[in-house]
Amino acid sequence: MPIANRAVAACLLAATMLAGLAGCSSNPPAAAPAATPRPTPGALTDQDIGDAYIYLLGRLLVLRQQQIDFRKEGFQWNRIIHRDVGGVSWANPNLDVAYSEAWIAVDERTCTVFRVPAIKGRYYTIQFLNGWGETVANINERNYPDHPSGEFAMCMKGATAALPPNARRIDLPGKTFRVLARVEIGANKQQAIALQHQITTRITGTPTIAPVPATPTFSNDKLPGVEAFDSAAVALGSEPDINPGMTQIQAVVRAVSAAVASNPAERARVDKIIREQTLPAFFQSFSTLGTVRNGWNRPATIGKYGSDYRTRTQINFGGIWANSTDEVVYFKTDTDGTGTKLDGGNVYTVTFRKDELPARHVKYFWSVIAVDAKNFRVIPNAKNRFLINKQSRLSYGKDGSLTLYFAPTRPKDAPDGNWLPTPKGKNYHLTFRLYGPDQAILSGEWFPAPLVKRN
Repeated sequence: MPIANRAVAACLLAATMLAGLAGCSSNPPAAAPAATPRPTPGALTDQDIGDAYIYLLGRLLVLRQQQIDFRKEGFQWNRIIHRDVGGVSWANPNLDVAYSEAWIAVDERTCTVFRVPAIKGRYYTIQFLNGWGETVANINERNYPDHPSGEFAMCMKGATAALPPNARRIDLPGKTFRVLARVEIGANKQQAIALQHQITTRITGTPTIAPVPATPTFSNDKLPGVEAFDSAAVALGSEPDINPGMTQIQAVVRAVSAAVASNPAERARVDKIIREQTLPAFFQSFSTLGTVRNGWNRPATIGKYGSDYRTRTQINFGGIWANSTDEVVYFKTDTDGTGTKLDGGNVYTVTFRKDELPARHVKYFWSVIAVDAKNFRVIPNAKNRFLINKQSRLSYGKDGSLTLYFAPTRPKDAPDGNWLPTPKGKNYHLTFRLYGPDQAILSGEWFPAPLVKRN
């Protein structure tokens, strides 16, 4: 049955079980029934359950990070934290930039004002994401050429707060948002840090802020099973999904949640489906995420996902807080050009012809990092080298080509600046970033060259 039809059927089932259920198009009965009827065993298909789980997991991954931020990282609402270079605690960080972070909360009468210094000659952006990992705004000179610096009032749509006279107002689709400010480190680290610290926030009043939603903690290697649906009401009720067409899949989530709450046999079935079907397929899907060419994966969409909640969940799992393609394009791989898993004990090379150099296809910068295959964190190494980028002391071939080396120790023929250390005996992932991509990248014409195993 197509997802739309399954979702409608599930929605009607859920409406029967729960009077007034949000998301269904049928009108609720005038009076709630005396007791909630148990769903018919097997009414939800395996596909329904898997779809609902993947959708819900995307929100739970953001909630997990939000709880870490407030409980362990010292976040306070509407206060910006300026991180040391490399000092962030999430998957797949961009080590080319100095990060500043915040969670902001606004309401009908209160806005958060960001002051942005004049930044010239280096990349910067202040990114705003909602509770599903969707990018909803970027402050930079590309999006606001007539107001690239100064004050920006971030407001809930329709808010009536009194604002500074010269502030540029930006309406946001909700009340709480995650903020990442990125300032390119470039050739002058201290200058980048100084600019980073000039990004400030202040609140125009005292917003009414709901507590951070509480959901069970979990790790990447122990994702929740059926217990994920115990948090469905909190997850869906605490943050609207701004993308169109999500009503039906949310109805399926609620239907599964109701079924597992009222029927022990159904709860066991749902858990079995998640652990034996949904999660194995989810992990396998990373090898074929989006378009695959030369062994590299490029997500079909990123940062702004529309109806593609599957990709959103994959990105939230493997690289939370990804920005949109108008800012950056990401390529990822954990295999070589033949599809064989990368082994940190091997030597791999990737060679770009002179006319295909990454630097020719970006306005700002490019970089490649190696992360582990479990938590997607940068991998410690004796060299304390975690990326190759345009600031590396790169050596080019006589023909103008560029060869990068990935190996546990530097190959004899590898220039030091062209080598990235890898973890011997372990699989790892590479993430290739291109900031300010040109049309060849945006159109899908340009992909990184394939990795070649040397030994």
